[in-house]
Amino acid sequence: MNGIDISYLFEGLFAITPGSLVMMAVGGLLIYLAIVKEYEPVLLLPIGIGCIIGNLPLSAMIDPAENGMLVILREAGVNNELFPLLIFIGVGVMMDFRPLLAQPLFALLGAAGQFGIFGTLLLALAIGFPLNEAASIGIIGAIDGPTSIYVANKLAPHMLGVISVVAYSYMSLVPIIQPPIMRALTTRKERMTHMDYAPRPVSKTALVVFPIIVTIAVGILVPQAAPLVASLMLGNLLKESGVVERLARASENEIINVSTLFLGLVVGSTMTAASFLQVETLWVLLLGLFAFGLDTAAGILFGKLLYIVSGQKINPLIGAAGISAFPMAGRVVQKVAQEEDFSNFVLMHAMGANTSGQLGSVIAGGVLLTLVLPMLGM
Repeated sequence: MNGIDISYLFEGLFAITPGSLVMMAVGGLLIYLAIVKEYEPVLLLPIGIGCIIGNLPLSAMIDPAENGMLVILREAGVNNELFPLLIFIGVGVMMDFRPLLAQPLFALLGAAGQFGIFGTLLLALAIGFPLNEAASIGIIGAIDGPTSIYVANKLAPHMLGVISVVAYSYMSLVPIIQPPIMRALTTRKERMTHMDYAPRPVSKTALVVFPIIVTIAVGILVPQAAPLVASLMLGNLLKESGVVERLARASENEIINVSTLFLGLVVGSTMTAASFLQVETLWVLLLGLFAFGLDTAAGILFGKLLYIVSGQKINPLIGAAGISAFPMAGRVVQKVAQEEDFSNFVLMHAMGANTSGQLGSVIAGGVLLTLVLPMLGM
């Protein structure tokens, strides 16, 4: 065409590899699951789009030399953990610690619900994963996307994409994965256990003081968990103080929504063929499922112990709510309990365990970082 070289128009086409096409298909699958199946659409949809963009050859959006948008977002919000922390502020606004403060015994269920994290860490080590990768895989057991992203980005950033997708996928599958485990580990009599709900009234002073005390205590005892806990408690304090409604509303809506969008795009862009299409990816899927199941089982078994110790007054199903998938796990417990007896209402008890599980997962992530980072010389 009159000496004009147009070959550069096809550089992207010539640079496409089979691996990049496969990963674009994976991105399309995530978009399908988000839209059609409604599996965690708020995050899986931007992750799917990010995955497609991240595998476009020669794209300026992912080129460090071009200061591409996704490169800037990763540096500004993921490498320094900003986006997960902003999301946690919004999560804190949504949380209600009244059921937990009224029934502090259920804090033990939140601790039991983290057993899968450390059990999976040991299993991953036994399989042959290095310590940093084993810990990053284990944190999937938190069933908490921001915590998984925060820990994985510190310990094994090259696994950020697959760990994030697995963590959020299993979060969306809580209503599918948990009920069979709950039924297998409890008897019908146990599932039909009614629990009286006449909790102690919780004062506003207690609700305001609680997040402050938790921030100080965890910040001193588990410093690596301080950023996550402080963000979570800040959001809760914004709500419970009752004097900064605009800040609470913004944290619960605009801030968490924008942060989730950007985080999903960045995480998706890390899902390249080189990092995703490996045998290790299948292991992460399997170990993540094992962690989830072990968390649920440990919570239920501890709930059975409380059932016995309390003289059959505590429904062991609430132990399944000791994971961090708030508030979905609490609702699943209520659903399973009502399948046996529609008049059985254990939701508020389950929410006490569920909020405890949210705190427990954050603390467990901090414990992992505290133990592992010094071993790695980081």
